[in-house]
Amino acid sequence: MLDETSVIELCRDSVIVMLKLSGPFMVVTMVLGLVISLVQAITHIQEQTLTFVPKMIVVFGMTILLLPFMLSILTTFTNELMGRISGVP
Repeated sequence: MLDETSVIELCRDSVIVMLKLSGPFMVVTMVLGLVISLVQAITHIQEQTLTFVPKMIVVFGMTILLLPFMLSILTTFTNELMGRISGVP
């Protein structure tokens, strides 16, 4: 039977995994958005696709580059989760 401590620990581990997977994307897109906004403010170019297309390309490239890391994190978490499930009577 799962006790309160186990559930809290599982929730904490889930949040940590989520942050590990989404953190790099959020940081890079935030920095890229800041740079693009700065360029738009300096040049007075207010094209909407100028902000969207580079972010989309960078996120797609990061997904390809970080896929092994993400798969490793998810595999480890899933194995730990399955171990906890099988350990429950």
